[in-house]
Amino acid sequence: MPPPTVSAKTEQALREAMERLFTGQPTRTDGKLTKNNLWREAGVSRATMNRATAVLAEWDNRLGRSPASLRDQHQQEEITRLRRQLRGNRQDRQRLQQQVDAAATVIATLFAENAALREQLAKRSGVVVPLPLARRE
Repeated sequence: MPPPTVSAKTEQALREAMERLFTGQPTRTDGKLTKNNLWREAGVSRATMNRATAVLAEWDNRLGRSPASLRDQHQQEEITRLRRQLRGNRQDRQRLQQQVDAAATVIATLFAENAALREQLAKRSGVVVPLPLARRE
C-alpha cells in the first residue's frame, strides 16, 4: 500500500509557506523555522503536513542551509553567550556582595571598639601624675 499523499493544492500551500519561512517573511507565524510553524503558515493541519513526505524531505534538506536558519543559529549562539555572561556577572555580584558584607562587619566592629575607647578615655581623670626620676649613681 503506497504512503498517503496530499493534494497538489495542499502541497503548493506547504511549499509557499516553506518559502515564506525560509525567506523570513511569514504571514501567520512568528517566523521560527519549525514544523509547527510550517503547517500553521500553510493553513493546513499537522496530520496533513505529515502526509506531505516530499515537502518534509525538502524542508529537512533546506533547513540547515537557509539564511533564516543561519540567523536563528547566530541568535542562539548570542543567547548562549549572553547567558554565560549573565551567569558570570551574577557570580561576580555575589562575590562583591560578600566583600561588602565582610567590610560592613569590620566597620561595625571598629566603630564599637572606637566608641568603647572614647568612653574609657572620657572616664579617666584629668590629673597628670609625674613619675619620679631615677637617680643616677
